[in-house]
Amino acid sequence: MMPNANPNPKITSEAHLLDSVHRGEWKQRDAWRALRILSEFVDGFETLSDLEPAVSVFGSARTKPGSEEYVLGEQLGAALAKANFGVITGGGPGIMEAANRGARSAGGVSIGLGIELPFEQKLNDYIDIGLDFRYFFARKTMFVKYSQAFCVLPGGFGTLDELFEALTLVQTKKVTRFPVVLMGVSYWQGLIDWLRDRMLEGGKIAEQDLDLMLLTDDVDEAVSHIVSACAYLKECGDETP
Repeated sequence: MMPNANPNPKITSEAHLLDSVHRGEWKQRDAWRALRILSEFVDGFETLSDLEPAVSVFGSARTKPGSEEYVLGEQLGAALAKANFGVITGGGPGIMEAANRGARSAGGVSIGLGIELPFEQKLNDYIDIGLDFRYFFARKTMFVKYSQAFCVLPGGFGTLDELFEALTLVQTKKVTRFPVVLMGVSYWQGLIDWLRDRMLEGGKIAEQDLDLMLLTDDVDEAVSHIVSACAYLKECGDETP
């Protein structure tokens, strides 16, 4: 996500949909919005249905080119492409741009799933297949449906949202168990410690829930973990319900 520098941001389609104030308009307008939502799912399914195995990479849009985290994202994108994975991101700048850039430089397929925001944010210049969404929930479906794994680099609220939604879907068996990799040990270690010391100790999660994530700084380890997990699931015939 990028900071909102616009004092008069536009109202997005999703904001209209979730508006809790103008109740009198719901009956007249929401039925038509349902058709627009359906069209986003149809466009996503048609565009991505023939996509090769892919990995979604998440991280901050605020990460600057040339920074250590940007370089890590670029290296990860290239390594995933060399392992024959397409790379899916949110299509914006920062970590998303880095992963798309790395994938393209290595000859892989680079995918960007953009989102309408109150401030301007266009798809980055390193995308081969691009889609723009009005609604987060339609976009999230595409991330999960067409990914074999998630790689999560340092980011903010949006990154945490994607991370915990993925973990919830896996934990509740709404999707096939697939690997979730946290890259950036110094960034994520405090979160892992809190999950263990507070949530696990308090009985809010189980010990095996912490095993749903691999924490590493090593790109080769991350890709090897994903390759091994995907091979295991394929061998076991494990399929999404």
